[in-house]
Amino acid sequence: MKKKIINILKKTRKKISKYLSTNRLFLTFVVFALIETILLRNFTFSLRANDSYNPMDPFICDLALLIIIGAFGYFIKPKKQFNYYFVWMIIVTAMCVINSIYYVFYTSFASFSLLAELGLVGEVGDSLVEKFRIIDFIYIIFPTLYLLIHTKLKKGSYYTFVSKVENSKKMFTSTILAGVIVLAFTLVNVTGTDVSRLVKQWNRELVVQRFGIILYQGNDLVQSLTPKINSLFGYDEAAKNFKDYYSKKFSEEEPKKNKYTGVLEGMNVVFVHMESIQNYLVGMKVNNAEITPTLNKLSKEGMYFSNFYPQISIGTSSDTEFTLNTSLMPANSGTAFVQYSDRNYVSIPKLLTEKGYYTFSSHANNSAMWNRKIMHPNLGYQEMIFKEKFEGTDKSDPRWVGLGLGDYDYFLQLQSKLEKIEDEHEHYMGTLIQLSNHSPYAATDNNPELYNYFGKLDLTNTYTAIDPETGKEKTETVNYLKDTRLGNYLISVHYADMSLGTFIDYVEKSDYYNNTVFVFYGDHDARLDKSEYQYYYNYNTKTNELYEEGDPEYFNYDNFVNETNKRTPLVIWTKNKEVARKIKTVNDNVMGMYDILPTLGNMMNFDSKYALGHDIYSIKEDNVVVFPNGNFVTNKVYYNNASGNYMVLNNNSETKKGPNPVVMPVINEDYISNLKQYTETILSVSNDILVHDLIAKEGNNIPIIKNSEEE
Repeated sequence: MKKKIINILKKTRKKISKYLSTNRLFLTFVVFALIETILLRNFTFSLRANDSYNPMDPFICDLALLIIIGAFGYFIKPKKQFNYYFVWMIIVTAMCVINSIYYVFYTSFASFSLLAELGLVGEVGDSLVEKFRIIDFIYIIFPTLYLLIHTKLKKGSYYTFVSKVENSKKMFTSTILAGVIVLAFTLVNVTGTDVSRLVKQWNRELVVQRFGIILYQGNDLVQSLTPKINSLFGYDEAAKNFKDYYSKKFSEEEPKKNKYTGVLEGMNVVFVHMESIQNYLVGMKVNNAEITPTLNKLSKEGMYFSNFYPQISIGTSSDTEFTLNTSLMPANSGTAFVQYSDRNYVSIPKLLTEKGYYTFSSHANNSAMWNRKIMHPNLGYQEMIFKEKFEGTDKSDPRWVGLGLGDYDYFLQLQSKLEKIEDEHEHYMGTLIQLSNHSPYAATDNNPELYNYFGKLDLTNTYTAIDPETGKEKTETVNYLKDTRLGNYLISVHYADMSLGTFIDYVEKSDYYNNTVFVFYGDHDARLDKSEYQYYYNYNTKTNELYEEGDPEYFNYDNFVNETNKRTPLVIWTKNKEVARKIKTVNDNVMGMYDILPTLGNMMNFDSKYALGHDIYSIKEDNVVVFPNGNFVTNKVYYNNASGNYMVLNNNSETKKGPNPVVMPVINEDYISNLKQYTETILSVSNDILVHDLIAKEGNNIPIIKNSEEE
């Protein structure tokens, strides 16, 4: 018996040895590519993964797919197999490099649809370049090693030997079977929720955590073809869901009047799109200097919404413009401004045009950026005042700041253009898009143009230290934010805010704008690393050291705090003293970008029956803000779709430096379950509208179900 076992082991070892010696290209490809996928997870979400994340899930899925991909190499003659495997090695390497860089900027994984649109993103590419890390290119080592291995094998007799002994059909069959078996290990535990997330792909990070980067990227390729595929398949179901949702909405929701109804009717309205301005900056001081003095003034004089959230996906600024104007959600795949720029939308410019308003948009950048030259007219803007209509838009011009014409000069040149519009039109609506505070925040001591008008923002800190030689106290000065992205961001914000301040000074002194209301909104967060805030909030100004865990002053800037800190300011303001007295207030109810249309519409007497948001003064504390990744926030909780966890919020609590939501007892699970269903419905209906152009095709076919009492 013992001898028999020994013989079996010898035969097994011989077979394994033969397999290893005759399948070096295949095995090396699988191992190298698998290592790359492991590194990608470690360089992206691994350290902040949700509690349910099991690293074996993506590992097994990636392994299975690499085996299956590799199996097809056996259909190629051994001498040419390298070409097949090397192409796939390059594909996997490129996928890892791109996603590694992309994740740092977007905290998500790359989408084919957005990558295909990079030509329309323009100067935003500089923001990505600014985020490059040396570690992002470690993946290049593996195709290089693979090429060296091939060169060595080619010099020997490997390919000649394998050509004589390899049975292509047998190797393909056994390898593909092995891959399917391995894949079965990960698929056997897949839930309906997992499948739904994979198909809908609202939260890309969660898909990668569960299914690995290879299946995610393949699925994303399919999703990127959604506009063409779904327009041919799935229309009937989408149309039915669309009509069911709005039929119920029209039947149950009646227009509600409140004390702000019609308060702004007949006034001109100008939106000011404040690039990357976050709400924690309001009232913030460094060395007793206000970071945003203009914004502080506006928030005190106007209608200030202190708990306002943008709702962006990969389209960032363009997503904000889309959601604000239409009260719909950003696209599930790609961006609405590019993928769905030919659809019919009910928007603020169109609604005000129907009331006799002249509409325009303005930006000191190319109209091609984010496809605005196509999308803005489709949204209803009648005139576009963009880069070609401004001076100082060449990079060599001293008025250039960051990515283009500095905000100071932008607002300065706008004055005559706005006066001309007011002279020629009784009523108008416009959108002014700021640019200087766009990342990369190039505001350092080496960029003096930022200080030409307003002086330098002092970010130094003075503290008392003990001289090691004398043992006596001495005063030390350190710029603890120097060369940090947060420090550069604060300087950049200060410039943008002060530039806006010169425009407000002009408005207040001008004979124009007595009948104009301005809506100032931050388009999205600054996309800074969590570590930047962790450092800032835990910096001890007295000792030049950091508070550590366990210290009473330590502030745990965790993922939930980071998400709630992405709030941006929203202020409705006017120089008209009579109207200003009526609207001056602070509203701390949770509000989203899709709530602007119905809220402002109530004040100006226009509305879109397809709006997914609500008038905040009608819904008040019951509002729900849905995010494209499936997260949601209310006055009570912030829910994370990736982890399935939530945090109970106390929106009035603060730390010494920033927001500090308080963890409270678990609330009713039915509350969370109902909101999860609501979130899924909103995202599905909105995406169906974009994909199938349902407002144009089915908008007039929605049945209104009246209550029997009304009949």
